[in-house]
This record gives sequence, structure tokens and C-alpha cells, in this order.
Amino acid sequence: MFINFCDLPGQQNLFLDYLYEFENVRDFYHKDFRDENAYLSLFEELSKRDRKHNQMLISTLKEQYSGLNTSKQTLHNIESLNNKKTFAIVTGQQLGLYTGPLYTIYKTITAIKLAARLKSKYKKYDFVPVFWLEGDDHDFDEVCSINLANDNNDIITISYDDQAEEGINRGSVGNLKFNETINLTNDELDKVLRANDFKAELMDLLKKAYQPGVTFKKAFRDILFDLFDHSGLIIFDPQSRDIKELLKPVFRKEIEEFNKHTKELVKVSAGLEEIYHAQVKINPVNIFLLEPDGRFLIEPVEDEFRLKTKRKRITKELLLETLENEPQRFSPNVLLRPICQDYLLPTAAYIAGPGEISYFAQVMPLYDFFDVPQPIIYPRSSVTLIEKPVKKIMEKFNLKYIDLFTDKNELNNIIIGRHADFNVKDIFNMAETDIADIIMALNDKLITIDPTLNEITLRTKERIDNSLKILRDKTNEAQKKRYETTLRQINKASTLIAPLSDLQERELSFIYFAHKYGLNFLDDITAEIEIYRFEHQIIEL
Repeated sequence: MFINFCDLPGQQNLFLDYLYEFENVRDFYHKDFRDENAYLSLFEELSKRDRKHNQMLISTLKEQYSGLNTSKQTLHNIESLNNKKTFAIVTGQQLGLYTGPLYTIYKTITAIKLAARLKSKYKKYDFVPVFWLEGDDHDFDEVCSINLANDNNDIITISYDDQAEEGINRGSVGNLKFNETINLTNDELDKVLRANDFKAELMDLLKKAYQPGVTFKKAFRDILFDLFDHSGLIIFDPQSRDIKELLKPVFRKEIEEFNKHTKELVKVSAGLEEIYHAQVKINPVNIFLLEPDGRFLIEPVEDEFRLKTKRKRITKELLLETLENEPQRFSPNVLLRPICQDYLLPTAAYIAGPGEISYFAQVMPLYDFFDVPQPIIYPRSSVTLIEKPVKKIMEKFNLKYIDLFTDKNELNNIIIGRHADFNVKDIFNMAETDIADIIMALNDKLITIDPTLNEITLRTKERIDNSLKILRDKTNEAQKKRYETTLRQINKASTLIAPLSDLQERELSFIYFAHKYGLNFLDDITAEIEIYRFEHQIIEL
């Protein structure tokens, strides 16, 4: 079953037009992900590109995989990047605790399935799925927790607290090492998950990866490897010094010529604001520099540069010298990251969520500036998983999936209205109207006797209105109590389908389902996910 994104709450118009009215956004994206000719022309362009850094790239990938029991398919995919007719289907994500929200899993599955589909459709080319570890990001608060539903279907948060000073700049999250408190996080998770046939295997997987002294990046990578290596997924770490060495031309050009593209980025963003919205704030220089006390955005100041929030100034000469000698200290911001990615990899498609699709509208001018081919921006699969008890509740109360995205109080009133002998809202609206008519008719008579009675009449109506409101509220509460069991069942279903009034994939971790159905549930949903239907998919477990 599928739900059109237009029917889901909170969807941005830019994303909706990208999916369903591409002509409206063609000026911002250029390549239509539904247009087969766009694919063929891109494949031809990519096959003619000079891959001068290919050997270093492949050598680094092999080094990153050393010591791992890597599948033959993944090793084959790494080697196949030597072939000019092999292209990457790339996705990426911040390094969330225990892999973060479910959509990380769906992005990965979409990349794997799209690579297989393109390989089957375009026989003269090969395609390999790649996951880009976004370890340079420094937003710790976005990656340090996950949400689960407990046995009572209450949403609970499991967090890792590194006990650092509040507001501190921790630098790149990928390099942060877990301290002893990760054991407390694992223990908290262990207590939340009740004993069943699948818990031991799941907790062994998580505890093996998340240990004191292990970095966020390694833990995230180890889980992803265990879950998807059999599918041939290449997990790519761009924080390696060798990779940053390859990216020096991109960073150098950005530092030396940022003025040339900033005006165009501002122009495109202004155009987006007029029609839709600009997802990302434009900065003159799209590079961060890693210092001992954190990761800082580079900003131009007169003829020099400085680090944002710091007084420290750096001359262009010193900045370029630092780049030459310590490229690992440099990292791209959200707009330059796709350029770095597609400069290194022969990217045929990037698997993007709604927010990423929005910021890619701003990125496009940079592709021309850096002479990098623009990939197809392919929407990731969007899924809600429905368990049998939830399905039974929905069938029992004749609910549609979209109903559960309604405001909780409104949903309660709808359900009560369907099952009650009368509709409270309707009868009180009718009573208020009838009483108002009676009082105003009475007032028309009374003021003929004494005009000052008008004010008394209006005050009387106000007191009656207040009394009716109190009576209405008490009646609603009484009905809710009467239908308490019904509402509790429906609210439990709503919590699992739309936790925290959001899409399930944005709030719940894959751990919730892996614990209940075993890690093999990923194989089941991989088979079910249809990556060619650009709608929100409902999968019944």
C-alpha cells in the first residue's frame, strides 16, 4: 500500500514538486530522476572522465577494509571501480547512535536496490552501492540518542552522555571516542528490551560495536557492515588522510576562488526563497578547519580569513600551507560535501531524503564551478512498518493509516463521534445557536421596555456561554472515560505509526523491530520495498 506524499503532514512544497511536478523545479536541478535519457547521457559522460586518483581511492578502500571478513561481493565491487564503466550509487548519513533513525536503513536499502536495478537494465555498465560516512559533522546533539517504543507503547529515548561541558565544540563526531558511560547506555537499552528469542543476538551485535575507546565512526560502520556487507555495500570513510590528500584541489579552489561562486549561490537561494525555501544558509567559504579545541567554519575577513566564533586570523598563504601539509584538518560543509563526494567517486545517483533533496537545489551551481558531473538525485524509499496488532486495531475501528497522522485530540474526538450515540460537538453547537437566537429575540423585546436591559441581556448570554463551555468540557471528558479502552488502543497504534506526531522512520530506531522480529527482518523489508514508487510505502509485518 502507498500514500501520496501530498497527503502526509509536514511535507515541503519543493520536495513535492521534485517528486510530482518536476517542470516546476527544473531550473534548480536540471536532471530529472524519472528521465531515462538523463541517465544515459550521465553514464556516457562519467565513462569518459579521467579517473586520475582511482588507484589511490581503491587502495585506500582496501586499507579501510583490512582485517574485516569482507564478502566476495563487496571486494568485487571495490575492484570494479577500476572499470570506467562502473559507477557508484551513493548515500550517506550522520553517524547516529546505533545507526540512528530508521531512514538510515531505508537509504541504504534504496542504494543497494537501485544499483541492482540499474545493473539489470543497463547491461553495458556496472553499478556499486556506496555509503559515505559523514564523520566530519560536529553536531553531537543530533546523533547521541535514539527513540524506541517500550512494552506500553510509550516513546522513550536512549542517550549517550559523554559528560562533556555543555555547549563545547567537540570537533568531528566521527573521531569522538566513547567513554565508560557507553556501558551505561548499553545497559539502559538492555533493560528496556524485554527477553525474547532475538534479544541476545541483537545486544551482542550492539555491545560488540559500542564499547569504551571505540569511535562513533567505527561503531556505526561495524553495525552497517554486519547488516549489509553481504549485499556488496561499500562503506566509505572520507576522513582518511589519503582521501583528504586527494581532495586538496577542491579545498584549494574553494579557498582561492570562493568569491566566484558565492554570488551564484546567493542568487539561487534567493530564487528558492521566492517560490519555496532555502534549506541551507549560504556561507562565503564552504570549509571547516579542525583545531585542537573544535571544528570551525572558515570565514573571509578583508584580505585574510578567520575561524567562526574565534578571534584567530589566518592569512591565505598560511591557510594554503596548512592545507598542503595537513589536509586531514579540512572538511566540507553541507554544500561542498556533494562536490567532494562526486569528485572522488563516479557517482551516477545520490540517494537523498526530503531535506537533502531541498539543499541539492542550492548545490547545483557548484558542480559547474568545480567541473564535476551532477549525479541523479534519487529519492530514498520512505516506509512505515505495520505490525499485526496495530493492523487489527485499525480494522476493528475502521481506520485508515492517514487517520493516525491527525492531531491526537482531534483523532480522539473523531473516534468517539463514530461510536457514540450522538456527536457532542454537534449538539452543543446546535444548543449554542438556539440559545443565542432565543436570547437575542428576547433582547429585541426587552429593549423596547428599557434600552438599558440590553447590557444585562448580553452579560446573561456570556454567563450561559461559559456554563455551556464547562458542560461541553465535562461531557467530552465523560465520553473519553467511557471510551477509555478504545482510545487507549488507538493511541497505542498511533504511537507506533506516527510517533511524536512524525513519520515512524524519522523517530524510531531499527532496534525496535530487530528486537521483536530478529535481524532477518531487514531481508524481509528489503524484498518488500519498492524503490520505483515515489510514495510513502506501508509494509505489513
